[in-house]
Amino acid sequence: MIASRRHFLTGAAALSAAVVTPEAVRAMTAIRIATDWGLATADVEADVAPTAMRLIHGRAPAALEGALYRNGPAKFRRPGRSATHWFDGDGLVRRFRISDGRAELAARFVDTPKRRQESRLDAMVMPGFGTLGDPRAGIGGPDDVNAANTSVLMAGDDLWALWEGGSAVAMDPETLETRGMVTHRPDLKSVPFLAHPRREPDGRIWNLGMGRGQAMVWRLSAAGELEAATMVDLPRASYVHDFTATARHLVIVLQPWVQTRMTLPFSEGFEWRPDEGTQVLVVDKDDLSKRRVFDLPAFGFFHLGDAWSDGDDIRFDVCAHPDMDFAARGAVEVLNGVPLSGEPARLALAHLRADGSADLQRTGMVAEFPRGDPRRAGLPRRFTLHTAEETPGRPFASGLGMTDWREGRTRTFDFGSDQVMDEMVFVPRPGGTTEDDGWLVGPTLNLAARASELHVLDAARIEDGPVVSWRADTALPVSFHGVWAAG
Repeated sequence: MIASRRHFLTGAAALSAAVVTPEAVRAMTAIRIATDWGLATADVEADVAPTAMRLIHGRAPAALEGALYRNGPAKFRRPGRSATHWFDGDGLVRRFRISDGRAELAARFVDTPKRRQESRLDAMVMPGFGTLGDPRAGIGGPDDVNAANTSVLMAGDDLWALWEGGSAVAMDPETLETRGMVTHRPDLKSVPFLAHPRREPDGRIWNLGMGRGQAMVWRLSAAGELEAATMVDLPRASYVHDFTATARHLVIVLQPWVQTRMTLPFSEGFEWRPDEGTQVLVVDKDDLSKRRVFDLPAFGFFHLGDAWSDGDDIRFDVCAHPDMDFAARGAVEVLNGVPLSGEPARLALAHLRADGSADLQRTGMVAEFPRGDPRRAGLPRRFTLHTAEETPGRPFASGLGMTDWREGRTRTFDFGSDQVMDEMVFVPRPGGTTEDDGWLVGPTLNLAARASELHVLDAARIEDGPVVSWRADTALPVSFHGVWAAG
């Protein structure tokens, strides 16, 4: 229940007492530095003022004007105590602006109560997804532990920094100054708002707020104004990081990683129960009481692509894990520089039939962060954009792929083993109508050059590589999710 989750987080300080010593922090840092990809989870010590990036290849498309906003954790370690899980660092919002053929980078930490309190203590004391809290933490509600570190959303004149366990945080899209927590109504203060809202082609926003066995269904206008907030019951208390939607339905995938107890850290309250399989709850957007449940084989997941209707059937893509070991253990190893041993996620296509049956078409393609043409959100589509090409033992992709479901093939481009690939977004070409008529825009972290780069590829010819690339004079750690704002 939402109320139970709030009570759970409010009482976190009393429940948590483990302290990571400075000696342990130094040992973990030494391990991290010893790896070639440790830069991907390094700490950022200060905001980055707007700075021109240096052109290193090609020429920017004349019609490409706008800003790519991205969010991800970028501060994990302090002398008095450190976070122990990759998902628990402080959110750093980056803005890559492209204008007049040039690129500019700026970055600023989200000014959350969590960050302010931990800055005063010079210790990471708040509980998180995989980090125990510290008795020094002062917690009055869920938003006191809000890391605002996962994604971003444009909502009217605001840029929202998103987490999954509390409120969105409004920021100025130009200065990246934090404006404050978003509270749609007094009785909805601190109710969770997932980091993966779904926006319809006309701009309307749908989202969920997860509690144990329940979900708040948020419906907002294109400007982020509240239209409705309705609680629905779920068949089980699965971990839900992402959901998807067609033009008519919300599609909530309930994996067999199920919350069985309220404990800290949050991830330790879940159990992997593959014998229970994966359930898919389909809810009518116009009447949330109209619902169907479909059964699929067991898989774990973080991210889904947009769903679409195929007649009376529903299809959606998912980057399916064999289990949720990465959430529970792998992301701890990532932060500490330990080589991974688990299987990566692979792209699959789910098919929910009108007769109640369902199946999962697995491709074998290593993939994460599925994206598509935002103009076709919830509508029939052909392509899925995703990251690809992972080096064994290394948790980060070095390339990207575009899978064509109609032709059953994937075109790829690999940046090479010295590059760490972030999620890319599709930017439609002005006046373009086809799904691949546009650009793929996103950053990489160049480990050899110790620098962040920004790349633009032609979506119809990604195998040719970037049409333009820029390099910054700074290296920012890997981020999670982003959004493009035209103009």
